Amino acid sequence: MNYEEFKENLANDVKEQMESKFGSEVTVETRTVEKMNETYDALTVKPEDSIIGVNLNITNLYKEYEDGKDFDSLVNGAAEVAENALSNKPDFNLDAISNYDMMKDKLAIEVVSAERNKGMLETVPHKEIEDMAVVYRFIVGENGPAGVGSILVTNQMLDNYGVSADQLHHDAIRNAPEIRPLVIEGMAEVLAKQMGIEDLEMLGFNIPPEQEQMFVASVEGNIHGAGVLAYQDFMDKAAERAGGSFFILPSSIHEVLIIPDNGKFDTASLEQMVREVNATTVDIADQLTDNVYHYDAEEKVFELAEKFEDRVAAKEADISKGTKAKEISKPHKDRGGEAI
Repeated sequence: MNYEEFKENLANDVKEQMESKFGSEVTVETRTVEKMNETYDALTVKPEDSIIGVNLNITNLYKEYEDGKDFDSLVNGAAEVAENALSNKPDFNLDAISNYDMMKDKLAIEVVSAERNKGMLETVPHKEIEDMAVVYRFIVGENGPAGVGSILVTNQMLDNYGVSADQLHHDAIRNAPEIRPLVIEGMAEVLAKQMGIEDLEMLGFNIPPEQEQMFVASVEGNIHGAGVLAYQDFMDKAAERAGGSFFILPSSIHEVLIIPDNGKFDTASLEQMVREVNATTVDIADQLTDNVYHYDAEEKVFELAEKFEDRVAAKEADISKGTKAKEISKPHKDRGGEAI
């Protein structure tokens, strides 16, 4: 089967299976989905009496088919995924979605790559932070079998609400830290938790706070924790933990790393580290960017690390010019002691 035939047959067979399981009509249609860091063809499965559906990634399923997986197995697997997702969909008041006053206390912030999400950003309200973009979601369900239920706020939704993008941002900045609190931990603390060890001394990681070389910043639950970059007090709190200015490494959309700017690291080596980790460890859907950022605690400036280096170099050049100008303007005396 070619791709178009695969899509058509998949839609028909999944629809047949789902209707036999649900005992009622099920709408199954194909469409293009713009998701964080990716665009793909999806099979959207939705019970006829519901406004909530589930998207199945046709692109990935066809790749499995090309790799030799049996078509019937793919249909069965897709139907099972759809059934589980619909059976465990978040329990929330659908009428509330059309009422901004009821929804604004569910607002959370996420930060994504502006470059990798160009298409999606054309359809959603956002604010740019260097080469990243702040987007907004309503959190409508807690962690469960289907994960965290959330709804991405779109331009169309804002138009329906009659709310400006600035008002949305203001409400999100106020509310996000309440429902997704900031968490900053030393890397030693994080490793100890992952290993189920409470006493850091058992790992030889009893490092004094002032000697900690790396911190992890995220939110409780570690879901889309890179959004803390947009929190109003994040930079100040991070600077307090880091003991001053610091570099930020975009570990993923779920967390960022804080490296104190104490002269032990340079931008080039940190950028190489980020690119290598993204290329070998972080799933494409979870990647933030390949760049490194810097916060100048003295000047209160957050920027790309390369911009920081350029700014420092320009400042040093100005100082050097000023020093030379002073030297030139000083009166010089000849051997007789008279000014030249």
